[in-house]
Amino acid sequence: MQAMKRRQLLLSSLGAAATAAAPAAWSQARPIRIIVPYAAGGPIDVTARVLAERVKDSLGTVIIENRPGGGGNIGADAVAKAAPDGTTIGISAVATHAINPWLFAKMPYDAAKDFAPITQMVRVPNVLVMNAETAARLKINTLRDLVAYGKANPGRLNYGSGGNGSAGHLAGEMFKRDAGLFAVHIPYNGGNPAQLALLSGQVDFNFDNLATAAPNIRAGKLKALAVTTLKPSPSLPDVPPVADTLQGFAIDTWWGLVAPAGTPREVVQKLNHAFVAALHSPEAKTRFAGLMAEPVPSSPEEFGSFMRAELAKYEKVVKASGAKVD
Repeated sequence: MQAMKRRQLLLSSLGAAATAAAPAAWSQARPIRIIVPYAAGGPIDVTARVLAERVKDSLGTVIIENRPGGGGNIGADAVAKAAPDGTTIGISAVATHAINPWLFAKMPYDAAKDFAPITQMVRVPNVLVMNAETAARLKINTLRDLVAYGKANPGRLNYGSGGNGSAGHLAGEMFKRDAGLFAVHIPYNGGNPAQLALLSGQVDFNFDNLATAAPNIRAGKLKALAVTTLKPSPSLPDVPPVADTLQGFAIDTWWGLVAPAGTPREVVQKLNHAFVAALHSPEAKTRFAGLMAEPVPSSPEEFGSFMRAELAKYEKVVKASGAKVD
């Protein structure tokens, strides 16, 4: 009898030790927090809230927490340093996980090591636009016309952007490099001032977000020469990709979901299944279409591979641009 009791006590102790050594189980009773590293109301915030609503049945309560600042670095760092238990996840974006690591002199997190990919959410095309009057005056109707004019008139073209190191600036630098031409970069304090400069004829062309540029394209104030996705955008089906003229050119705005590194694989998979299903839902597709954002559901492995490729791509672009934030 004593031996049996000792055996039961030993088995209980071993079971308790094994439980303590195993990763803590993910309890759906605890709400999930999605950290958005940008202010409320923007496209990234809107898409996160759409998905949060769609996954409630499978994941329970999902709370959106906006942590703007530092070009997105503050919010991304909060995700990196959260407990890897699946209750805190966040948005990774082209800025936070591909551009900023090369743009900022000091980074609070390692974009390549501190995160576990869940799924890409969307991509939004950028579009190369010209002031319509300028395009007519210079007889530029296609991207090939712009490249030919730039080569024949070195230094005569200029382009605007929302600032040094912005997506528009880096797209312009990629374009100059791949086209083999020179154009003067004029940085503005944000995307809206850059667009106003283009509309007023102060600059010749910009690489702008499609959702932002579309109203002025439709109004005939801006001429769309090319989109920056490898394939035409459903929103502008008659506008060819830059890649039709400059092979391989692609510079999209994208974002997705990541968890802290070390999050158990089964937790990542459960999150992936829930959010991928939400991205496939008709409601999400309809809401995203209004933002001209294309859902891009993916596996964790696919999203991880994509982010690594983007990080490598932007290293060359940022260094070539000379842009730096101290």
